Amino acid sequence: MATPLNETLFVGIYENKGVGKATPGLVDPISGKDVAGYNFYDLILSPKLSHYRGRLTIEWGPGYRSWVQLAHKNEKTIIEIHREASEPPFPGFLDFCWRLHNLAAVPRSWRAALSAVSGIYLLTDPDTGRQYVGSAQGLAGFWGRWEQYATSGHGGNRRMEDLPAADYQVSVLEVASSSGGPDVLASMETRWKEKLLSRRFGLNAN
Repeated sequence: MATPLNETLFVGIYENKGVGKATPGLVDPISGKDVAGYNFYDLILSPKLSHYRGRLTIEWGPGYRSWVQLAHKNEKTIIEIHREASEPPFPGFLDFCWRLHNLAAVPRSWRAALSAVSGIYLLTDPDTGRQYVGSAQGLAGFWGRWEQYATSGHGGNRRMEDLPAADYQVSVLEVASSSGGPDVLASMETRWKEKLLSRRFGLNAN
């Protein structure tokens, strides 16, 4: 997997124990679409090379956009073997920038930080540049709200419901004080909508 430091990190070997068909009602967590009838692979994590999980980084090579490569044709150079598995340091809320489809790759310590605070976030459609300003609050903070978008594709927002599912870029605009209530958060959200004109040119309907 790719890390936030643009390294290629070994996280494990998976074995395919067979292939069947996805059952009716099985939903793709990214697109939100029913995938009944699609191939469904029975993958299990192999114990092979398990002591290198999270420790081994390699040079992926110029074909980094090709996530499927044939191992016997593409030998990879080992860059480093860490003593212990570790996560890259959290960059800070205002420097955090990620894609919805890749939220599963966010380090656990980062998720904890993003779950612990409330504030104002920005979604940007990478194809059109249209923006949505929203507020995140509650026990799950930013992280919980973004997971809703990753699951549904629109998070319940009216203008986004009518659009094809997009791989929005998510970022933090402002972190709210722990003493600020819903009214303070609403005021912050309104201020950012006005600054970015997200009602007129973006995806905010209110």
